[in-house]
Amino acid sequence: MHIEKATQNDLEACYFITKSCAASMIENGIFQWNDIYPSLEVLDKDIALQQLWKLTENNTIIGIIVLTTIEDIEYKSVKWLTENKYNLYVHRLAVDPIFQGKGYAQKLMCFAEDYALKKGFHSIRLDTFSQNARNQKFYKKRGYIKLEEIYFPNQSKFPFYCYEKILNV
Repeated sequence: MHIEKATQNDLEACYFITKSCAASMIENGIFQWNDIYPSLEVLDKDIALQQLWKLTENNTIIGIIVLTTIEDIEYKSVKWLTENKYNLYVHRLAVDPIFQGKGYAQKLMCFAEDYALKKGFHSIRLDTFSQNARNQKFYKKRGYIKLEEIYFPNQSKFPFYCYEKILNV
């Protein structure tokens, strides 16, 4: 098992994973991702910015995660636990549905947290869908603190909950 930055050659495989996850969530009544998000263009930009990481096993991409220092505009009004100085944001954590339930999301989050600690980030920030109880439990168990709600109207009428984990202050 190996985690490294995704390249342009990985774009289609990464996109397939997000589309498979979207279909699986919709099948389970969780309307977090859809035909609009995440788009091929979003993932292409993630790769260009060198912020998309892939988890591979036997040369197969089984999961992805975006680690970025760019604060989305939707986050600007959130009252975070730490100062807006040196924070890492996690987006688009996805594990191919055929590999889910085997601890791969945990491995990706351990990687993100280790990366953030080594780079001296003050905290990790992220959001997860209010209708996705499994994700909320996942982040809470990892020590993330639930904060405010934000909205992504192109994705859902339901809110997304912001979470933060303090690392180095």
